[in-house]
Amino acid sequence: MTDIKLTRRVTSIRESPSTAANQKARDLKAEGRDILDLTVGEPDFDTPDSIKDVGIKAIQDGETKYTPVNGSIALRNAIQHDFGKRLGIEFGHDQISVGGGGKQIIFVAMMATVEEGDEVIIPAPYWVSYPDMVIANGGTPVIVPCSEEAGFKLTPDTLEAAITPSSRWLILNTPSNPTGAAYTPDELVALGEVLLRHPQVHILCDEIYDRIWFADYDVKSIASMVPDLLERTLVVNGVSKSYAMTGWRIGYGVGPVKLIGAINKLQSQMSSCPSSISQAAAAAALVGDQSSIEACVAAYKQRRDHAVEMINAIPELSCLSPDGAFYLFPSCAGVIGKTTPDGKVIENDLDFVLYLLDGVGVASVHGAAYGVEPHFRISTATSMQTIEAACDRIAQACAALT
Repeated sequence: MTDIKLTRRVTSIRESPSTAANQKARDLKAEGRDILDLTVGEPDFDTPDSIKDVGIKAIQDGETKYTPVNGSIALRNAIQHDFGKRLGIEFGHDQISVGGGGKQIIFVAMMATVEEGDEVIIPAPYWVSYPDMVIANGGTPVIVPCSEEAGFKLTPDTLEAAITPSSRWLILNTPSNPTGAAYTPDELVALGEVLLRHPQVHILCDEIYDRIWFADYDVKSIASMVPDLLERTLVVNGVSKSYAMTGWRIGYGVGPVKLIGAINKLQSQMSSCPSSISQAAAAAALVGDQSSIEACVAAYKQRRDHAVEMINAIPELSCLSPDGAFYLFPSCAGVIGKTTPDGKVIENDLDFVLYLLDGVGVASVHGAAYGVEPHFRISTATSMQTIEAACDRIAQACAALT
């Protein structure tokens, strides 16, 4: 039997580390292990009934056919309404692409624009998929470390230093996965001033968490703060995180007509369109009652505050309080070099995460997967009871180190 030859775009990338960590936790649970899973970036809330009812009605009404490649008219109208109301960004239907999640929009945008020799600037800590999306499409990720002292955020000076004639994109994720850090309006303007001097650089704003917001200022996008960048900015969002609709698989991007046309052309050959039923539900989510989001954000904030307090009470760990999303990214520098009860030296954050998993049954993701160590990511998209129990176990694990 002849073995199939895989392309470099497959062999050069890795499996998503966060997905792998979540699967490891699932496997251990299936074996009967007592595992507290803090790996998953998925709301533990259910999709609101009002949204589910619209999906059910769409099935009953026969809305089960293909939609236009760039989404149903109802969903495009809803996206226009949402962006205009919340962010003050106005655009036409020919500037919208709807895909099977925000991840698909980002990947296809890279496919449409990135070739060999092109560079994509990625601030670190970064969402684990960004570098591999660039590599899969022949580009070169340029990783820019952003220190904890800088709030894990890109500064104008570090951005300026990273830009070259080969720079094609800057990926700006706010609020961030894994840190929850968000850029202030002034910070966005300062970055925009740098970008205005480099017209070859396009900006991909991944704002999928921008409704899960804790900061004392209103959420802003660089696209609204620096309007002169609109013609080279792609803003990506979706309903997965805010409306607890991860499995419905609806994300969307808004950007220049030429870019959106290219994304839609590729999508016409890949998947034709996302689920018509999911699109109907997503449209209802965007224009309907938003009280479910307010309740979820209040719960996430309580969890954030309690988890940060518990983590910072552990002498070996420290944690910034995030501005949004549902993650913490604690430093575990204080455990590096220490020895576990079974005699293993903790040499890096992966060793620490494995120690937590094997020793006390807490599943998390190591910071190196996000480009910055020694840290680890924990998700607060789970119950307060689970968060408290997990933090207690982490404290016990740290206390057992010598």
